[in-house]
Amino acid sequence: QVQLVESGGGSVQAGGSLRLSCAASASMYAMGWFRQVPGQERESVSAVSRSGTDQYYAASVKGRFTISRDNAKNTVYLQMNSLKPEDTAVYYCAGRGTPYTGTYLSMAGFYTYWGQGTQVTVSS
Repeated sequence: QVQLVESGGGSVQAGGSLRLSCAASASMYAMGWFRQVPGQERESVSAVSRSGTDQYYAASVKGRFTISRDNAKNTVYLQMNSLKPEDTAVYYCAGRGTPYTGTYLSMAGFYTYWGQGTQVTVSS
């Protein structure tokens, strides 16, 4: 069974940085990060294709977050800078294990596997 394991969450003050990592137990095609606040829908944060050529960023994080991946390690990273209190959420890693055509990186239903989530808390 494929597993995705996130790490790197924690608490930080506004303006600080965190780096999330997600290691998959198998090779993934697209990989992405989503976040969810209790009582709200899960939202797409960022995603990247296997080659790295296609990337997606939510408007709220563009210019502050950077996604990258190391295919040799089946790992995707999310560097989060200039964090704001509104970035507080549980962050989930997602991976797609099968090939695809088209661009659906921001859609939760596009992904096959999900991690357990890691809490990110940004205090003001």
